[in-house]
Formats: sequence, structure tokens, C-alpha cells
Amino acid sequence: MANIAVLSSGRGSNLQAIIDSVESGFIPRSRIVAVISDKEDAYALERAKSHKIEAIHLDPKAYMTRQEYDQKVADLLIKRKTDLILLAGYMRIVTPVLLNAFKNKVLNIHPALLPSFPGLCAQKQALEWGVKVTGCTVHFVDAEVDHGPIIIQAAVPVLEEDKEEDLAKRILEQEHLIYPQAIQWFVEGRLRIVDRRVKIRGVKQAGRALRVL
Repeated sequence: MANIAVLSSGRGSNLQAIIDSVESGFIPRSRIVAVISDKEDAYALERAKSHKIEAIHLDPKAYMTRQEYDQKVADLLIKRKTDLILLAGYMRIVTPVLLNAFKNKVLNIHPALLPSFPGLCAQKQALEWGVKVTGCTVHFVDAEVDHGPIIIQAAVPVLEEDKEEDLAKRILEQEHLIYPQAIQWFVEGRLRIVDRRVKIRGVKQAGRALRVL
């Protein structure tokens, strides 16, 4: 049984997709042992409670540094025998304190085709650059922001009439598909990092293309 923890700062729509995938068995032999948020009013905590998952608010103001905060997160998750940490709309930069405690066991999803448009407002960046295709990426987390080895990506066309919220909505639909897929592969022991490349046993191409209709 894989013990999964989710860190989230917001409404938790990706968290819900993960919960649904665990409960349906798509993510096999797993359970979510905790949802931790740096925001007391994060709706992700309510989602966790509604599924009888431990919901923890950890206030950053109670800690002098980001490293102290991450040490507390690590301590909580080590105590719960966590095998995998998922960032889902988590708006804090994760420090080496947490990454070293869970080496190659922290995943994130980003609303762009990395390495393009890392950081905040990725959808806005895509529109400002005038790209014709953007998307989303699930990757292992390392010490740099939106930088770690890529597991799976999904492509989303940028339409001429798109506003930022329109594009974000279509990207989010793909996020809800590829994040559970990446987690399934991790839980099944099918992922192996070789330099910067993620090898997936039994999978030739880890990507989804959204057909323009």
C-alpha cells in the first residue's frame, strides 16, 4: 500500500482528481494519508475532510524560515510513512530540506509545456508570447522551480479568441488526466530517472495530444 500526501494552497481541483482516481482504483494499492495546506481557508482542506482524509493547516508565519517550515512538513509526512508527495496548486517553493527527505518522491504539475513558461501565470505567458500550442507537464521536483525531470505532458491548442481563463480551463481538463496517470506509473514502480530523462516501463511515449475540432 502506497501512502500518498498532497500539498495544496487553493481549491484543490487536481486533489479531487487524485482522490477520485485512488477511490476508483485507477491509482492502485494506494491511500491518501494527509492533505497539508499553507492556507487556512484553502478549499483543498474541505475536499480532504469530505473524503475522511486528514487535513492539516500549517501556518508559515509560525516558522522563521522556509527551511524550518519544510522540516515540519517532512516530520509530519515521515511520521505518516509517506511514500509519495504530490504538489497540487501548492504556492510555496519547496526547499532541499523536504526534497532530501523524500528524494525522487515529490511530483508537481505545471500548466505549461516545460521548459517553456515556468513559474507563475504560465497561461498568461503563453498568450503574451503568441504560441500556438501550450499544455501541462507532470515532473519530478528538484531544487529549481519547474525544472525537474519530465514524466508526462499534454498538448493544448491556443485558440485565436482565447482569454487567460479560457485557456486555463482547457489546460486544467488535461491536468486532471495526466496527473493521475503519472501517479499510477509511480505507484506501480514503472518510473526510472536516467540523467534528465524519465524512462517509463511499458510506455513508448508519455504524452497526450488534444485534437483541434
